[in-house]
Amino acid sequence: MTSPLKLAQTADEYQIAEFFRESVGQWRSERRYYTLPEGKTKEIQSLITIRFLESGCDELQNLGHIHNLAGSVSLICGAQVTWETTDVLRSEKESQGSTLFGVLGNTLYRNRGFATVKPITAQYYFSNPKTLSLRTEYNGSVFEEELKLVGSKYRTRQTIISRAGEELMIGQYLEKRMDGLL
Repeated sequence: MTSPLKLAQTADEYQIAEFFRESVGQWRSERRYYTLPEGKTKEIQSLITIRFLESGCDELQNLGHIHNLAGSVSLICGAQVTWETTDVLRSEKESQGSTLFGVLGNTLYRNRGFATVKPITAQYYFSNPKTLSLRTEYNGSVFEEELKLVGSKYRTRQTIISRAGEELMIGQYLEKRMDGLL
């Protein structure tokens, strides 16, 4: 007999695999960051490419290795996200890079975090099949993020960064699909 907890994890793993598959493609991300409490804003535009990763692929095997997962443990799926970011007001290239995400149970393994290049983990859940919520903690900070698929052409995101119970930054994003997928 399978325990109820295992059934819940299996359902979450299925949902995140579907979420990643529906996110595959090229996106234009328009972001606004609000620094609290003074309310300074920064506007960023990114070109994002998302690729689905199947269990057993080289990228997920390497991700499992850097997280010291036992060789017999396989991440069930994942995504590779690459980006190129421009500061809209200064018209200057801000950053570019890539992040790997891998899933096992209710844990999302990453090769790097928002504010660190070190491997991190996040806990995730779904409030509904189209809305993924993440909670990540490292270096004394908490990152709470919500990603929502809006039809097949849009995604919204919101990130709240806090430290010692005080909110430091809010990021809001509108992402528009650029490719002809879906």
